[in-house]
Amino acid sequence: MPSYLALHASGELEKRIAQAYARLRACDICPRRCGVDRTRGETGFCRAGLEPIVASWNVHLWEEPPISGTRGSGTIFFTYCTGRCLFCQNYPISQLGVGQLVSTARLAEMMLELQGRGCHNINLVTPTHFVPQIIAALPVAIAGGLSIPLVYNSSGFESVETLRLLEGIVDIYLPDAKYDDPKVARELSGFPDYVAANRAALQEIYRQVGEDLICDENGIAQRGMIIRHMLLPQGLAGSAAIFQWIAQTLSPRVHVSVMSQYFPAHRAVGHPVLGRKITWEEYEATLDAFAAAGLENGWQQETEWDLEAN
Repeated sequence: MPSYLALHASGELEKRIAQAYARLRACDICPRRCGVDRTRGETGFCRAGLEPIVASWNVHLWEEPPISGTRGSGTIFFTYCTGRCLFCQNYPISQLGVGQLVSTARLAEMMLELQGRGCHNINLVTPTHFVPQIIAALPVAIAGGLSIPLVYNSSGFESVETLRLLEGIVDIYLPDAKYDDPKVARELSGFPDYVAANRAALQEIYRQVGEDLICDENGIAQRGMIIRHMLLPQGLAGSAAIFQWIAQTLSPRVHVSVMSQYFPAHRAVGHPVLGRKITWEEYEATLDAFAAAGLENGWQQETEWDLEAN
């Protein structure tokens, strides 16, 4: 049973909604702490106001196996972002603002529609700046019969205080660990002090759900965390150091998903470093670093090199 059902039954969920919306009056939902009053329509860095904005919602079959399973993950893509990645592959949504304003009641309906289509979970993609609205949608969704796990799928640029609002609400965390160098994070993604915020967030997530990914008898995730890490050209992501930090500070048992899907998109096209795909040598070195760190669990995306080998 998803943990949010117990919070709803105890009345705690309503308290969390009030706490979350109170924070929108001088918004500090993400580590930027813009301080704008979103309840009055003011917007900060992320450009999100009071109402949630959704770009798409659908069944997604290409997440990690315990997330997608056999029937797919019910993804809800939120518009805008707390970052400005030069290479963002979803930039029409994250940076150009493609999407539509919806009410929290409509957001709840989307969750129920996806559950009705057989999805294993509700996968909230780039949700950080709409955490209060997501929590507010849950009582309506629960009244309509929502009973599948919630997945929080984010850049990993999170406020610990916001994550604590989500304790007992989110069942599965799917955060990125994008960078090991804060200067690179600022230059390529516009994140201020990303590494400190990200590592504090990962430690908080670990405190909430622990090292083990709990799955049902069919191998479908029910609770836990999966850290995603995407390779960048010339090792700009700092993969080896990130893997070492995860293994030593969290646990070697934490599941890590190594993503080799990078390709030049948005402002990375023609960039002197970002304007190419990952090489085989970079990919192989990253897998060696994963093993050297002693990480025990995770996945590597199938690559064009794997396909050629087969």
